[in-house]
Amino acid sequence: MIRFYNSITQQKEEFVPLAKGKVKLYTCGPTVYDNAHIGNFRTFLFEDFLKRTLLSLGYDVYHVMNITDVDDKTIKKSNKEKKSLKEITNYYISNFKDDLRSLSILQPDLFPRATDHIDQMIKMIQVLIDKGYAYPTDEGSVFFAIDSYKNYGALSNIDMNQVVRGERVISDEYNLDNPSDFALWKAYKKEDGNVKWDSPWGPGRPGWHIECSAMSIEHLGSHFDIHCGGVDNKFPHHENEIAQSICATNKPFVNYWMHCEFLTVDGGKMSKSLGNYYCLNDIINEGMTIEEFRYIVLSSHYRSKVNFSLDKKYEAKMAIQRITELKDRLEEFEESESNDLPSDADNFVSALENDLDSPAALAVLFEWLRKTNAKLDKDEISKSDIQKGKHFITFFNSIFGVLYEKFEIPKNIIELVKKRERARKNNDWAKSDKIRKELNINGWNVKDTPTGPKITQK
Repeated sequence: MIRFYNSITQQKEEFVPLAKGKVKLYTCGPTVYDNAHIGNFRTFLFEDFLKRTLLSLGYDVYHVMNITDVDDKTIKKSNKEKKSLKEITNYYISNFKDDLRSLSILQPDLFPRATDHIDQMIKMIQVLIDKGYAYPTDEGSVFFAIDSYKNYGALSNIDMNQVVRGERVISDEYNLDNPSDFALWKAYKKEDGNVKWDSPWGPGRPGWHIECSAMSIEHLGSHFDIHCGGVDNKFPHHENEIAQSICATNKPFVNYWMHCEFLTVDGGKMSKSLGNYYCLNDIINEGMTIEEFRYIVLSSHYRSKVNFSLDKKYEAKMAIQRITELKDRLEEFEESESNDLPSDADNFVSALENDLDSPAALAVLFEWLRKTNAKLDKDEISKSDIQKGKHFITFFNSIFGVLYEKFEIPKNIIELVKKRERARKNNDWAKSDKIRKELNINGWNVKDTPTGPKITQK
């Protein structure tokens, strides 16, 4: 039985998909006005972990991740750089998809863009007006009346008695201090440049919140299983999505809302002014691998803050190395990988089924590593243990995705290793140490084992 923490009920609930064995998943994608930073990727990695877990447990997952390619930020960036909106957004969409591939994040089935769904947004807004949940203004904007929906604030625990009736907010982003009627459609202003569409209320563009409702309903239907995002999306974005979607369709919208916590850097907020602001290329340039970053993020529970530090790469490297070393030891045996898992894997799976408890799952894995290494050291490992062990590591990595990909060793490095082996056989330890240092300088480690030298990248 899988249990997920549902943000809207604030408790763990048994996960029961609408259609047996199938999951419809919507995740809030990037707003493409800049490159995504590692805090953004904390959210995208959580969603990837959720998806990989569901897939490993046999579910068929249909995943939609939207692209916000028109909003206040994208238009501001377009004006600042004196480039068309499409030119700006296409550039950052391409960079984002490159980063997803680098991080081994499974690609969504669909990447809908907001600008391709303006008609659906206009129709939805008109339905809300016709039903009395929204109202147009004299200048051509349309607002959702939050006091018209009795359950407004259920996700973020807003006290509706504190809300000033009829107060409006035009900005896409605002906080809990000023819950107000929010913009579904924004009347055209000269600062918008060429960014505008015709509508029954005059030229303009959609508000941010209506975009996700229109796209998710278009591609997943008016009622689907899981909607994810970071905790910062709870209000106003997801709160507003819930209100406008339920009011427009008279259906429940989403069964499970899942949110992950923030990523902090060295215990504080990430900020360019503090010099601790990192995009993916920044941490790679600092010597951290993609696999180490994935490990750092996924070794914390998704509902706990991740305290990121560049120094954590050493801890992550050692953890990954432990798993890789056992994998290599098992691969020295010719036994083929089993389709079965060792009994320890039951607790590993149970941890994941308990609201994606990744720290508990890793604890199970490392205890199994310790016991298996002990069996190997004593030459007490069975054929079945080897076969199941190989499969457990494959199964683990299909979910966590932290093991380094197989690498090709350059010929000059192989030759150096051979020279070192000859030196060792001749008891020329000085030459052997000199070659080891040369290998290290070139980015390679060599480990002596009973079956010969093992070469790994630093």
